[in-house]
Amino acid sequence: MVKIQNKQIQIPIIQGGMGVGVSLSSLAGNVALCGGMGVISAAHPGFDCKDFRKNQVKANVEALKYHIQKAKEIAKEKGMIAVNIMVAGNHYEEYVKASIAGGCDAIISGAGLPLELPKYAKGKTLLAPIVSSGRAMKLILKIWDKRYQYTPDFVVIEGSDAGGHLGFKKDDLINHTCESLKKILTDVQAELKPYEEKFRKQIPIFVAGGIDSGKKMAEFIKLKASGAQITTPFIATYECDAHQNFKDAIIQANEQDIEIVKSPTGFPGRAIVNDFVKKTRARGNITMKNCLHCMLPCTPEDTPYCISEALIQSVKGNVNNGLIFVGTQAARIKEMKHVSEVIHEYLTEMEENL
Repeated sequence: MVKIQNKQIQIPIIQGGMGVGVSLSSLAGNVALCGGMGVISAAHPGFDCKDFRKNQVKANVEALKYHIQKAKEIAKEKGMIAVNIMVAGNHYEEYVKASIAGGCDAIISGAGLPLELPKYAKGKTLLAPIVSSGRAMKLILKIWDKRYQYTPDFVVIEGSDAGGHLGFKKDDLINHTCESLKKILTDVQAELKPYEEKFRKQIPIFVAGGIDSGKKMAEFIKLKASGAQITTPFIATYECDAHQNFKDAIIQANEQDIEIVKSPTGFPGRAIVNDFVKKTRARGNITMKNCLHCMLPCTPEDTPYCISEALIQSVKGNVNNGLIFVGTQAARIKEMKHVSEVIHEYLTEMEENL
C-alpha cells in the first residue's frame, strides 16, 4: 500500500497517461480495479465525439468528465483515478477544472513545467508534477511555495527511456548521455526534503521510463522510491482503449523500429518509425488542414505536421498514417495480456527481489 496524503493505492503502480485516446476509462478503470492508479489522458479525450471538430474544448471537457466517472464505476471504489494534463496544450485551465468537476483523485502534469497548477486546483485534488531533473523539481517547488503556499502531493520522475514527449535534449537522447534515472531520483529526493519538513508531509516519488520488470521496480523501491509509473506495457492489453491495430503495432515492433522523432511541441519524442514518420522525414512539413489550435508552441505555418491528427489517426487504427508513441521496452512486448496479468507479473517479480 502507498499512502498519498489523504488517499491510498493498494499497489505501488501508476499507469502512465497516453493520448490521444490510448488511456481512457477502460484502461484507467481496470488498473484502479487492481488497486493501482489509473490515468486518463486529457489530450483530446473527446476525439471521437460527433461535435469534436466544431467545438473541441466542449467535446474534450464533456469526455473528460464522462471517462472519469466511467473509470470510477469500473474500479468499484478501488485504487485511484488520475488525469494527465500537458502543460504545452492550450486550454490547460479548462481541462484542470473539468477533471476536478469530474471527480478525479489526482492531476499529473508534464510536457512542460506545471508552475500554475495549484492556482486552479490547490486543495481540490492531489497534484503531481512530472519532472526529468532535480533542477526542474527545484524550480517547481520554489514557485509553488512562493506563489501558492503549496507543495506537490506526489511526484513522477520520467527518465530518458520513456515514451512520448521527453524532457531531455535530442542530442543527449540519441547519444545516450542523459542523466540516469537513479541520479535524477537522488537529486529530486534532495530537493524535496526541506519541503517535506516545511509542509510536514511525505511526498511519494514514482519513477518512470524503462521500468520493464518487477526487478527494476524493486531496485528503485530500495532507493526509497514509493513505486513506479508503467506505461507502454499497458498498451498491449485487452482493456486498453486504443484500436487493435495500434496494439498490434506495439507487438510487432523491434528495437530498430523505435527512434527519437521530431514533434511540433518542440520536445523530442520516442515513437515507432512507421510510414508516417518516414514521410515526415522525406517530405519535411506536411500541410495542415482545419488546425485544432491545441498546442501552445505550434503554428500551422511552420509545424512539421499536426500532432493531434497524427495521434488520432493511429488510435483509430490507421496506424500507417499516424504517430505511435512508445517507450524503449516496446520491443519486448510480444503478446496481448489482460491488465491484471501485467500487474501480477510486475508485483510477483518485485516481491521476489525485495
